[in-house]
Amino acid sequence: MNMKTLLFGAAASMAFTAAAQAERGSDGEVRIIYWQAPSILNPYLSSGTKDLESASLALEPLARFDETGTMVPLLVDELPTVDNGGVSEDLTRITWKLTPGILWSDGTPLTSADVKFTADYCMHPEGGCAQNPKFENVASIETPDAQTVVINFDKPTPYPYAMFVGGETPILQQAQFQDCVGAKAPECTEANFNPIGTGPFVVTEFRPNDVITFEANQNYRDPSKPAFAKVLFKGGGDATAAGRAVMETGEYDYAWNLQLAPDVIAGMEAAGKGKAVAGFGPLMERIMLNNTNPDPALGPDERSVIRPHPFLSDPAVYKAMSLAIDRPLLVEIGYGKAGRVTCNWVPAPATYDSDTFDCSTQDIAGANKMLDDAGIVDTDGDGIREKDGVPLKILYQTSTNAVRQDFQALIKQWWEEIGVETELRNISGSVFFGGDPGSPDTFQKFYADVEMYSNTFNGTDPQAYLGNALCDDAPRPDTQWQGQNVARFCSEEYDALHQELTQTANLEERARIAKALNDMVIEQGGMIPLVHRGRISAHANDLGGVKLNVWDSEIWAIADWHRIKE
Repeated sequence: MNMKTLLFGAAASMAFTAAAQAERGSDGEVRIIYWQAPSILNPYLSSGTKDLESASLALEPLARFDETGTMVPLLVDELPTVDNGGVSEDLTRITWKLTPGILWSDGTPLTSADVKFTADYCMHPEGGCAQNPKFENVASIETPDAQTVVINFDKPTPYPYAMFVGGETPILQQAQFQDCVGAKAPECTEANFNPIGTGPFVVTEFRPNDVITFEANQNYRDPSKPAFAKVLFKGGGDATAAGRAVMETGEYDYAWNLQLAPDVIAGMEAAGKGKAVAGFGPLMERIMLNNTNPDPALGPDERSVIRPHPFLSDPAVYKAMSLAIDRPLLVEIGYGKAGRVTCNWVPAPATYDSDTFDCSTQDIAGANKMLDDAGIVDTDGDGIREKDGVPLKILYQTSTNAVRQDFQALIKQWWEEIGVETELRNISGSVFFGGDPGSPDTFQKFYADVEMYSNTFNGTDPQAYLGNALCDDAPRPDTQWQGQNVARFCSEEYDALHQELTQTANLEERARIAKALNDMVIEQGGMIPLVHRGRISAHANDLGGVKLNVWDSEIWAIADWHRIKE
């Protein structure tokens, strides 16, 4: 079946469902805890989940994905499709029609000029936009009237929903951000910390890496929502404390990303204050391999672009490192039923899950033989192999979290069994995922040999996500250290094949290309996949309206949250 028929014809408007609510703000305060504290509320200047999701309380895209992965309209009445004329037959144009009467939280009207401005803001070459791959192939944007946005592509674009659909690419208010374009973007602290939005809540105070307070948006389009008058959004601490705060003490109503052992979560639930909720999307824990030389003796420019790494560029090294890992054990100790072994960058949806690799069996002997056969041996008897005279010594960094530190300890042991000396480092999640261009400790700068984290993508189509391995999306000083290609993986063949994906409409062919792109990154040393993770969070027993969403912002439906009355 042609993608036009399946994707564009099948897209249908869906209304959000919610329990009946008496009036806006009638349920008092709701308290949320993210153990990775938000550091900015502008999704275009951060790729950290904690920043994107906290911003989603105020900022909204034109459409988003619901808890089933279905695209639903948000600031528009219907999704543009080929069938309704919103997407041109030749797939080079998409027309969005804003719902009339939507206001920003300051009472001014949302217009097509705001949408065009947001695209221009992200596409500015000096802006360091973290979401730039989603704006591929945009040739021009027209605003024939205040409610109409026409996006023209420079070639047929079978999936025109990469931008402005999902919490990663919300609409910014032009009036607030118009002086924050290009290199000035990270300097606009007031706008980046207190964005004016169309969402259900308004920022009243933002203390970076600590706490955010919100109050109900009095200009929100549904007069009965949100049910809560205030939100306390607490950041920091650790996953254990966050889980206890909801399920044991009842101090908070919602806890995010409970990266905890299954028995720990079960013990917390037994206290009776709250319960865990889980769902599988594309979230994947991986080890990123640095494709540059991270030597501290080199300057920032060199550490961002120099290739190759002294030894991680050798397939024998990174393949042996992968072979030495016992993934089933990692799943067992870290996630239980909420984890699965994966060998792929894109483990879901199933259509895009490649079956090329089998990494489910640890083989220390095989890893050692692989290195021996490649001539990478220990020549001085210190237990550390050398490649071309360079010892295989690595710095392995990740964010501070009990499960991740358990993983680090085990992987360090396994790697040292194959002659790879491993130094461990963990960094506060608020800093590691913060995106501060002045910090040396962010995952984007990647001042280490390998680093471990997880990420995912909005929706069910991985095109933009796979764009995170394009050569020109590597973070570097001139992009304010923004960019999703943190491994600095670079392949002309990969870039060309991804370009082919952007022009392919047939679903089966898109799946074939996507799997080939996945395989190329794994085979050529972009990353070592570890665990396909279920997303686990927890909410209080009396918090209604929660719908865990693994395809968009987890707290996408907060406008529908309410207190369950006895």
